[in-house]
Amino acid sequence: MVIEMMRYIRGGVMALNVCIIVMMVSAVTSFVTPMTSTSISAGGVIAESRSYTKGGVTLSATVDAAVESKKSSFKFHNYNKPIVLLGLSSSGGNELQRLALSLSASLVGNNPQKMQSTLEKLERSQGALLVAEDDDDEDNLAESEKNDKQVAGISLSAVGLDDEGPFVLDAGLIGELIREKTLSLTSGVLVLDFNHPAFHTKEFEVDLIRALSSVAMQLYEELGLLSVYVNVQPDNGGSGMSDEAKERKGMIEKDVLIPFSDYEICVKNEGTADDSSWDNVEWELQRMVGRALLPPPVVGGTGANSADLMMGLNTFFLSLSFPHVEDASPFIEQMCQDVDSMEYRVDLLQAAKDYMAKASSGDDSCDDKDPRFDVLYQQQRLRYMCRPFARRAPALPFAGSGIIDDALPIVYTVRTAHQAGTWPDDEVGIKHMFDLLELGLRSGVEVLDVESAWDAKLTDKLLKKAKNRHTSLILGSHHVVGEEVSMDEAIELYRQCRMGGRAHGAKVVLSINGNDNDEDQLAYKASLAAAKMDKPEIPNIGLVLGEAGSYSRILNPRFTPVTHETLPFKAAPGQLTAAEIMAGRLLTGQVPTERYAILGHNIAYSVSPQMQGSAFAAVKLPHTYTRADVATVEEFVEGPIWNDDNFGGCSVTIPHKSNIIPHVDVLTDAAKDIGSVNTVIVKKDKKGTRVLIGDNTDWKGIYNPLRRRIGDDIKSGSYALILGGGGTARAAAYAAAKLGLDRIYYNRTPEKANDLATEFGGVVASSLDKTDSDTKYSLGSILAQKQGHIKVVISTLPAAAEFELPEWMFSNARPVVFDVNYKPYNTALLLQATTKGCDVVRGSEMLWEQGVGQFELWTGRTAPFGVMKRVVLENCLPSEAE
Repeated sequence: MVIEMMRYIRGGVMALNVCIIVMMVSAVTSFVTPMTSTSISAGGVIAESRSYTKGGVTLSATVDAAVESKKSSFKFHNYNKPIVLLGLSSSGGNELQRLALSLSASLVGNNPQKMQSTLEKLERSQGALLVAEDDDDEDNLAESEKNDKQVAGISLSAVGLDDEGPFVLDAGLIGELIREKTLSLTSGVLVLDFNHPAFHTKEFEVDLIRALSSVAMQLYEELGLLSVYVNVQPDNGGSGMSDEAKERKGMIEKDVLIPFSDYEICVKNEGTADDSSWDNVEWELQRMVGRALLPPPVVGGTGANSADLMMGLNTFFLSLSFPHVEDASPFIEQMCQDVDSMEYRVDLLQAAKDYMAKASSGDDSCDDKDPRFDVLYQQQRLRYMCRPFARRAPALPFAGSGIIDDALPIVYTVRTAHQAGTWPDDEVGIKHMFDLLELGLRSGVEVLDVESAWDAKLTDKLLKKAKNRHTSLILGSHHVVGEEVSMDEAIELYRQCRMGGRAHGAKVVLSINGNDNDEDQLAYKASLAAAKMDKPEIPNIGLVLGEAGSYSRILNPRFTPVTHETLPFKAAPGQLTAAEIMAGRLLTGQVPTERYAILGHNIAYSVSPQMQGSAFAAVKLPHTYTRADVATVEEFVEGPIWNDDNFGGCSVTIPHKSNIIPHVDVLTDAAKDIGSVNTVIVKKDKKGTRVLIGDNTDWKGIYNPLRRRIGDDIKSGSYALILGGGGTARAAAYAAAKLGLDRIYYNRTPEKANDLATEFGGVVASSLDKTDSDTKYSLGSILAQKQGHIKVVISTLPAAAEFELPEWMFSNARPVVFDVNYKPYNTALLLQATTKGCDVVRGSEMLWEQGVGQFELWTGRTAPFGVMKRVVLENCLPSEAE
């Protein structure tokens, strides 16, 4: 559905002070060069006025310096406002509206009931006029057909056209609707289409541009909305963009579309193509938004979006060296099997050379052969080509229950001529290099390689933008080409690559003239020494150029650049394949074959061996994972696996989660608070002595799926109802507390429920009845007293109990229902919740989430999320016979 929000306002339905901008001017024919002037606004604040003249009519937009300063402190993490798409759709593609519809649907997990509910809320609160997504005439549809139609998405248009003429929605109204929570991340996507049919009325064009540009500025700078520029540039003739629209785009791109957006997605002919290419565009927008909404990376941090995992142990990125990305197409499938990221070498692209030539000539025109567009578009093409084969891709949380697991990360690099690249490193070249690096941020790259040797002001500007508006990891780098450096100089280069404490990783590449004294180990040794000098510690990558430095690539433990045996040539002399490096590490003992197991009793049903074994195989680690089915913990700790020098750790399940505690050396805070261990990790201390760490990832298996569904905006009176009283119930209580939910416990054995309330806080329900004449502690009575509601139900009861919730709990609410059992796939509780329209979380999701946590703790690298998920589902989904 498309909601033209202004139309009912004209009918007087909405009781808000709304400014409708509909200005009439004479028809005009041509644009001229933009003019820029500086003036002093009221209060002495400096403001910049950007203006264009068309047929004697001046279009201007004033950017207040005080307003612009707001950009520097805005974050998208925990974001709960609408997303904005701005740009110009093609003549036949309607790209912005279609992307808004698909994005809005995906933000609520493609749940038609949620979208219908949201639509009804919008309709009630705003009296919005609904316009069908397709061309069906609602008046001619039978009532049954109307009822059967499902909402495909919600697009909120800021510009419209009706019998009275064109109109633009005032940004103040949007702000008011956001403040009152009518508009949020999941209530629809705002569209600012500068090629809306309203613009086809020539006499209004200039003032519509002015009005919509002003809205774009206010949404971005004053309201702090996440804005994405949808850069449509078709080259397929008749279905493309009119000359007038191209002219309009050229006029506003540099002063509106780019400045008032943080991210940019490119669309060529996909909007009008008959093939499946449009699916990739929708996917890329979702990936970009998912990336934007990640927690900002922390220097020296661990966990989600950290260099510690992305640049983790035994990870590899492949350096592409083709002038056109499509040239890599024949090799993509094989390459993706061996690497964790692709390096997008911008300096080697023909498009980048064209960009430099155009920029140096002063040509800032917007035409069909725009190299800036091509640099972005080719990166998207690389992602699309890798997508079907991205087995090693990490999880990218999106929204609702969504996880994007087929986005292979990209390292975005512009390597300069004196640092083993080709990009000009004179003053003009460096300026445009930073422009291209900003383009990398706008594309939502996972890792941005920033050379540490260049202009301090330009570097500072880029890093501030990266920190304040983006979530890309910064890899500070320096290459020494053609000369040797001392150990002290190499250490200082690592410190330089920390970029004043703003880089998340540091990469130093050295040159050597000979190898008589193990010079090929210099970069590695310097990286170890440098790591001890500055805190927090960040991943250091150390290599030596050329054939003489091949061994340095085996020594380097993290994020090693590699080539591939299928490629016709290497990106750099001395590069090895990932397979060659792993073989070398096995031979030298850097990567031993470690033994892992799941410890429990009566665990023939466990899917963990298949899940973890497949994960090790996917990333080419030589480890093994078996079942250790024993009646007592002592049998295991006295046995061969636990006492093997290559014991890497174990999963722990029923009935040994508490009994294993005396046998570990260290407990994490989570394990202490929950009182059980489901993961044992083996580390070595400074003396090389084995240290056994007990951790608990069960709570993450509960926390992660729920957080994706309920978000961070937890209102007072939101409760988690926790059913059961065993060890998993303790993890559930811990997770609920981390989510900010109050807790109510119910168990047939009240003593266990009371223990949970004592240790984790909360209250115990004596029954799940709505009212209970004998006590004030029924669930309904507690909620009435607390003026609360059940946000989440977490059942840790056995599936065989066939437990169901009382009907009254669904009368006014639809809680998220979580059943920790992963077999059977559909428990009685989940079937009941599904029929009531509740969002559900199955135990299978908990299984792979906690398993991913274990894998990353054991290996120190990202887990192949999609592989682990697929293995669990293959073993948990009911067969056709069932």
